[in-house]
Amino acid sequence: MKADNLKRIITLCFFLIFFQDMEHPVAQTLSLISVTKSLEFISSDLPIIVIDTDGQEIVDEIRIVADIGIIDNGKGQRNYITDLFNDYNGRIAIELRGSATLYYPKKQYRFETQDSLGNNLNVSLLGLPPENDWIFYGPYDDQSLIRNVLAYKLSNDIGRYASRTRFCELVLNGDYRGLYVLMEKIKRDKNRVDILRMDPSDTTGDALTGGYIIKIDKVSGENVGIWQSSMGTLYQYHYPKADVIVREQRDYIKNFMDEFESMMDGADYADPVNGYFKYIDLDSFVDHFIINEVCKNVDAYRISAFLYKDRDSKSRKLIAGPIWDFNLSFGKAWFQEDLFLIAGWQVDYNSHRPWDSFKVPFWWEKLSRDSTFVDRLQTRWNESRNGILQKENLHHIIDSLIGSLSEARLRNFERWPGSAGNHSYTDEIYMMKQWIDSRMAWIDANLGYLLPKNDLIPGKFLLRQNYPNPFTSTTKIGFDLYFDSRVKIELFNINGQKVIELLDSRKPAGYHIIEFNAGDLPAGVYFYKMRTGHFEDIKKMILLK
Repeated sequence: MKADNLKRIITLCFFLIFFQDMEHPVAQTLSLISVTKSLEFISSDLPIIVIDTDGQEIVDEIRIVADIGIIDNGKGQRNYITDLFNDYNGRIAIELRGSATLYYPKKQYRFETQDSLGNNLNVSLLGLPPENDWIFYGPYDDQSLIRNVLAYKLSNDIGRYASRTRFCELVLNGDYRGLYVLMEKIKRDKNRVDILRMDPSDTTGDALTGGYIIKIDKVSGENVGIWQSSMGTLYQYHYPKADVIVREQRDYIKNFMDEFESMMDGADYADPVNGYFKYIDLDSFVDHFIINEVCKNVDAYRISAFLYKDRDSKSRKLIAGPIWDFNLSFGKAWFQEDLFLIAGWQVDYNSHRPWDSFKVPFWWEKLSRDSTFVDRLQTRWNESRNGILQKENLHHIIDSLIGSLSEARLRNFERWPGSAGNHSYTDEIYMMKQWIDSRMAWIDANLGYLLPKNDLIPGKFLLRQNYPNPFTSTTKIGFDLYFDSRVKIELFNINGQKVIELLDSRKPAGYHIIEFNAGDLPAGVYFYKMRTGHFEDIKKMILLK
């Protein structure tokens, strides 16, 4: 059949779809989209989303009612715009979302699935767990199209919940809108942020203590409730929402954060009993740090930064996350001089951009310079580098993501030529991979240097795990001295025989790092032992060749 005839048939075709919205059977007549000469869209290897607003414009902050249909014939099957809406067919309330992205021609959307009466309707979309609050994220300023999806996958893989995602193609009122990502909105839910529900009546006792979700962010979007801590940090209520949270709940979470920040501002913030260990889930903060620094997220810690706290009877501690909004990451940045910049810690953003009013909370920098935090960080880093954050695994994830977009990305860039960048897609992915490899190597080499140069005195003697470990030639060994001491560090083989003396000298109180070059030593398991007049410890290292 000739293309022109096919176009006429598609333009003229109408079909009747019957669907059930949980309460009432509804009949709806839908027309197929016209395929223009400049852009033909008949089918896709991704799910197809069709939205009909009945002529209404989608605007910011005011939701309109629309119809949505989703076509998904399953993995490996093609989806045609003439197919039945077999994944979902129903009603939504939809609006624009974002701040700077509101000015992009390719819009971002948030929507709520509803029943015929306008009530929230929890449904599963494209295999995601049932809920009613969703996001359509349309990558526009990210030429790779995958930065957000990649960051969220790494977070989930490391064991920290982030929004689940599904790639799709969107048709809005008969207009092909390009490649989109269906995402879960950050929300209290057993399948999202799994904390206990709070009701307005939860104003005393254990019920008052959680769960809460707060965030550090720009003041934009819907239903914003903001407060400033005693240390000047701007927080927002995310759950319970600002128009629902009652005074007792507002006071509780505000006082909790004030108490935490006051402690972090004090001299004893690292005290093992009354310091930050009492307030935060340390492992979650370590993982949050790793994901943000691996990705070099421009907004890390200071914008779209979420924290949550469950009820005391479940957990008394503040948890970092979920991560959100990583379109400026993996080498992408606002400023030209920062594009694909490898070096530097995002936690030190305030010193690099002192004029920026959106600052990293002071307590993040203090945490990142504490020896216990860094020790836990190094252990977790070594574990992740031998697993999820291995070069081969990262490249495999990227290849898998871009492989699923080989067809849709071409249509997307034809629809939105301004988002295609000034180099090829292949070059973008190559530069992204090269940047990731270099960034990981930079962190390998600089993790220990997070610690201050002896301007703080550790609260104990400590021998830290070498990093990287395993290593192929060179590794670093860190140790803490509570006071001025003579330090001896020796290396032994697996048979207990001394191989080499790494250090034998007096050192001042503080944090120290030595570098060890294995030279011609054979591959194998070794042990390094530290002794002072007051302390002795031994740790294992693995040399690979």
